[in-house]
Amino acid sequence: FKNPLILLTVQVFGLYSAEEFHETFDCPIKIVAVHPHFVRSHFKQFVTGGKKLLLYERGWMNRWKPSVLHEGEGNIRNVKWRGHLIAWANNMGVKILDVISKQRITNVPRDDISLRPDMYPCSLCWKDNLTLIIGWGNSVKICSVKERHASEMRDLPNRYVEIVFQFDTEFYISGLAPLCDQLVILSYVKEISEKTEVECCARPRLDIVQPLPESCEEISSDALTVRGFQENECRDYHLEYSEGESLFYIISPRDVVVAKERDQDDHIDWLLEKKKYEEALMAAEISQKTIKKHKILDIGLAYINHLVEKGEYDLAARKCQKILGKNTELWEFEVYKFKEIGQLKAISRYLPRRDPVLKPLIYEMVLHEFLESDYEGFATLIKEWPGDLYNNTIIVQAVVDHLKKDPQNKTLLRTLAELYTYDQRYGRALEIYLTLRHKDVFQLIHKHNLFSSIRDKIVLLMDFDSEKAVDMLLDNEDKISIDRVVEELENRPELQHVYLHKLFKRDHHKGQRYHEKQISLYAEYDRPNLLPFLRDSTHCPLEKALEICQQRNFVEETVYLLSRMGNSRSALKMIMEELQDVDKAIEFAKEQDDGELWEDLILYSIDKPPFITGLLNNIGTHVDPILLIHRIKEGMEIPNLRDSLVKILQDYNLQILLREGCKKILVADSLSLLKKMHRTQMKGVLVDEENICESCLSPILPSDASKSFNVVVFHCRHMFHKECLPVSNTVSPVQFCNICSAKHRGPGSAILEMKK
Repeated sequence: FKNPLILLTVQVFGLYSAEEFHETFDCPIKIVAVHPHFVRSHFKQFVTGGKKLLLYERGWMNRWKPSVLHEGEGNIRNVKWRGHLIAWANNMGVKILDVISKQRITNVPRDDISLRPDMYPCSLCWKDNLTLIIGWGNSVKICSVKERHASEMRDLPNRYVEIVFQFDTEFYISGLAPLCDQLVILSYVKEISEKTEVECCARPRLDIVQPLPESCEEISSDALTVRGFQENECRDYHLEYSEGESLFYIISPRDVVVAKERDQDDHIDWLLEKKKYEEALMAAEISQKTIKKHKILDIGLAYINHLVEKGEYDLAARKCQKILGKNTELWEFEVYKFKEIGQLKAISRYLPRRDPVLKPLIYEMVLHEFLESDYEGFATLIKEWPGDLYNNTIIVQAVVDHLKKDPQNKTLLRTLAELYTYDQRYGRALEIYLTLRHKDVFQLIHKHNLFSSIRDKIVLLMDFDSEKAVDMLLDNEDKISIDRVVEELENRPELQHVYLHKLFKRDHHKGQRYHEKQISLYAEYDRPNLLPFLRDSTHCPLEKALEICQQRNFVEETVYLLSRMGNSRSALKMIMEELQDVDKAIEFAKEQDDGELWEDLILYSIDKPPFITGLLNNIGTHVDPILLIHRIKEGMEIPNLRDSLVKILQDYNLQILLREGCKKILVADSLSLLKKMHRTQMKGVLVDEENICESCLSPILPSDASKSFNVVVFHCRHMFHKECLPVSNTVSPVQFCNICSAKHRGPGSAILEMKK
């Protein structure tokens, strides 16, 4: 182009081919558009715009033949060619022409006629072969070219245009370009100066908007800095785009700005620039297959450094787990970095413990850091970390050195016991646990089978938790015998009693050799369980037990022992004299069920009215109350005598009623069973060739059915030939089965006799 306003020569150069031509014209040209497929030989066409819209086609002998497509509506300042459609803008509006049919499809008039078309030119762009975007002034229209139905043709073009979106923008439009379903708009901006309060030109804006039916939604907006923007006008800016490369060119008198769609690398760059490292890391992880410029690890390391600089040491250490992953070199590098800034404690909780495992020196360094300043934290790490992460011997020695300064420190002692356990020095660990009375001592013994180590520590275990200790000892009798435990507890009889008592509860016979000893132990430490022990034990020497109970004046136990030894009268006397409990005496007499005891009880109570009342209330079902009533002296006042006599009568009436009820039940049951037996005996009995005579053992039925025979069948189902039955010596007509009578099974009578 030799002149920006009037073109006399048109030159076309092939960017990727050697094709080149130029042509000189004798009319002013303001705009040129070549056929979209100009490179092909049969598409050598282009249009020029000036006063007229001219179509040039290469004809015979490579000569260009012009034809007028449109004229008479002012200068044509913009032309866009897509497929078979040409769109152009003149002073009146926008037209679309179908090149194939040479028909003009539509005319879209401009909205704001007050704007000079040369100062505020129309912007055109094709989104696709059938969608045209028009920007003029501050108005945007999106037009769709559609096929007309055959019934509507008449003299009309076979296509028509429908405006599908229309909206106004805030500023004047200098250029348009499509971006997927969105729209890129280059805007010419004017604003009021704060200093002079005069309207002046501002930097042009590049906006991305989402078209809506009657408005638009702004997606992004950028102000562009170009040289001389203060003197530029709306017509000085142009926007062109390259579909294949997604590039946008902003053209101004002094600058050409290339814009491209941001990719994920650009987004990450921006996030890193704004120090939004976490968002940048997340974006990189999501798009790790598409990013080319950045690496997730580099972003992560930058994030860790940023957090450390901000003093957020715990968060930085936590992010190491995710960012460093299984890279041991990076882990060790970060640990040393945290050591330099005095923050080893912060990273200790997040160090890898399995896959990967760092050098033992790393873990030892962290443990020493805690050992110097935080015993509790040190103990926590020892408990959480596997023992094979570090050199156990070195750490044990370090703890021992600290214990020399503070020998009673329970935290260090407990930690040392755990270290000994890791090192399989269970004996030393057990000693510390017992000293500390630690709850894990029993678990340690069971887990590592340390019963041989506790043979001389049974007293310590019992002092710590007698319940758990006894359960453990009884569960492992094969490893520590009962005799050994009793021997170890000889000087602690109260603990000895606890052990033997639980042993007796489990098995009354296992500790029988110690039952005599247990009498004294129960009497001394656990009297409530003495009587149950005496009742359940079959190996307890009764004389020894009686002696101890009499010495300690244990009345209930003495009464039980006397009764068990057969001295029931002395036992009853003791109940009456020592306990003076008539109810217990009556209960005792009922248990023994001895008439002489009842006689002794009546004799002892005859001069004691309260005792007589108790006897009257309870004696009725065991002894005839008349025996007691006849012995009561005349004139003796007996409390509640009337109530007691009424109760005796009621008990008697109750007994009579019970007997009558039982009699009725027995009679009814007997009658029912008799009827059932009668029905059963009235039923027929099957006799066939398989039955035999119980006497001669030959078949009951003769082989020759024509012969006469006599068969006797008893209700017990035993069968005899008539002649095989013995002759009865009695006059009674009733016969009985010989077999059942011999076995005392019952009469087996009521014969069924068969004759033929």
